[in-house]
This record gives sequence, C-alpha cells and structure tokens, in this order.
Amino acid sequence: MDGRKALVTGAGSGIGEATARVLSAAGASAFIVDIDGARADSLSSELPGSTALACDVTDEAAVGRMFAGIPALDILVNNAGIGLVGNIEETGLADFQRLFRVNVEGMYIVTKAAMPLLVAAHGCIVNMGSVAAIVGVKRRFAYCATKGAVVAMTRQLAVDYPTQIRVNCICPGTVDTPFVEGYLEKYHKHEKEKVRQELNSRQPVGRLGKPEEIAHLALYLCSEEAGFVQGSIVSIDGGWSAA
Repeated sequence: MDGRKALVTGAGSGIGEATARVLSAAGASAFIVDIDGARADSLSSELPGSTALACDVTDEAAVGRMFAGIPALDILVNNAGIGLVGNIEETGLADFQRLFRVNVEGMYIVTKAAMPLLVAAHGCIVNMGSVAAIVGVKRRFAYCATKGAVVAMTRQLAVDYPTQIRVNCICPGTVDTPFVEGYLEKYHKHEKEKVRQELNSRQPVGRLGKPEEIAHLALYLCSEEAGFVQGSIVSIDGGWSAA
C-alpha cells in the first residue's frame, strides 16, 4: 500500500477502525472519516501520515466540502452504517428511512464524490455489506433490505466501470465490535451474556468474528494481488451463510 491514499468511512471504531489501522500498517495514507470527530482525531494520532475528517456521510454538501480538500485517492472503504432490530410490523417508516439514509444513500453520496479521483487513479472500492444481504436474519427487516442494496450497488458499479476501477463487497457475520455491544446494551441489558452466547453460536465456527479479520480481507481486496477480483460479494461469516 506504499504511496496509496485510502479513505475509510465509519473509521472511528469497530471494523472501520481496524481497516484504517491495517491499511495504514501496510503503508497507505489513511483518511479517517467519522461522524464523531473526537474518535477520528484519537485514531489519527496513532497512525502516522493519517488525516482525521469529521463528516456525516448523509450530508451531501459536507461530503462535497470534504472531497474538495482531497487531491488524490486510490482506495475507498464504505464502512459507515447503522442497524435496527425489528420485523416489518415493528419497523416504523421513519426508522426504515433512517437506515436507508445512512447505509444506502450515504454510500451513494460518498462514492459519487469519490469517483473522479478513483477513476483517475484506477483505484478500488470496498463496500461493507453483511451476511444479512445473503440470508434472512430474524427481526432485521430494514437492515437486511439496506445491505441487499449495498450488494446490488457493488455489482452495478463493477459492470459500469469494469476496467476503470475495481469494486467489491465484504459480507461479514456478527463481529465483536462496539456496534454489537451497543445492541446488547439497548435490547438485552439484563441478559447480555446469554444473548452474547447466542450470537457466538449462530456462526457455525462457534464465535464472533474479529474486526482485524475483516480488515485483512479488505486489505487483500485493495491490493494488486486481487487484480482479478471484480464485482465479487465475499462472505466472511464463520460459515453462517453456508449452513
């Protein structure tokens, strides 16, 4: 990754943070983008040559201003996203729209702004999908819908830009991140350990994924060794989608 410039959204914690760390360790100059500017600053202070950028990916004007200050870009990792628990009857319209706003529209806004730079560099995009785009997950109606859209967007971009850029999608199972801890705190505060074990068990390998495992897959997809990988949807889910 020496000499390459990589922008990671939602990089303040979890998979995004791990991805920024792994890309930086491999030699890339990282743009650490997060809606929480303090988290972005904290991570940037640990990664030489990195730049912290506080930005809401759903704000088109803010994203435009951010990219106005980025002269070149080789790698875009669309990682920013949110979740929601609920079946269709439990999912209100406002929450459904909020998930699409962040997980789908945010990805569209950032990717569109990045395209001129990526095409000029013959760069690559890694979109963060989910096992929820591949299999139905109970009481994740809106989340499944948004991640299915991420998969479709990935394939479409690969078809439109087959030689100019590479675009691929990672679909993780449940990964041990602050995202999961927030879910446990919000929905299962009085039975955290019980539900944590259930989360471990739903991956056939019997445990949650690690952020670093997802990050190293992203590193591969961004590397020259992955030059023949285009429009792929790569699951990394402990066997969940194979069961």
